Amino acid sequence: MKRISVFGGSKPKPGEEAYTKALHLGKLLGQAGFTVLTGGYIGTMEAVSRGVAENGGYVIGVTCDEIESYRPVKPNRWLHEEIKHTTLRERIFSLIEECDAALVLPGGIGTLTEVVTMWNLLLTSAISSRPLILVGPEWKATILDLYRNLGDYIPTSQRRLISFTPDADSAVALLLRNK
Repeated sequence: MKRISVFGGSKPKPGEEAYTKALHLGKLLGQAGFTVLTGGYIGTMEAVSRGVAENGGYVIGVTCDEIESYRPVKPNRWLHEEIKHTTLRERIFSLIEECDAALVLPGGIGTLTEVVTMWNLLLTSAISSRPLILVGPEWKATILDLYRNLGDYIPTSQRRLISFTPDADSAVALLLRNK
């Protein structure tokens, strides 16, 4: 396992707790020698990219024209390489298909889209089996609420396709155990 995609929100700013946690995750991934794929822009993506780059890892930013046309943002300065797509759909599928595992930090509807898309691709065997690890209590509460409310629509076999960890340290430890 060498390539890790990290999903998360664009809202966190330097100095905020969510940014600091993402920076810490990037640091751990960089120190472990992973190649990390991020969305390549601001917030969580910037923090993880920075943490990886400052700690010996390699960062690939997966960007797209559609994002840059709807909001004034450019790739962050911590990327070693940029893979640019035309559409958001292509970008999401690239981040999912090119990784050996994915970590998911808190985020909004875009991050939820990435989780559910990857989860469904794993379920249907459209992609090979790989870890999908949701990091933090926010995701665990959200997904457990889905399980409670949707019950039999999400059977145990489908629930096993995702893992939960409380924090970055636990997430990276889980990756290293499966390396």
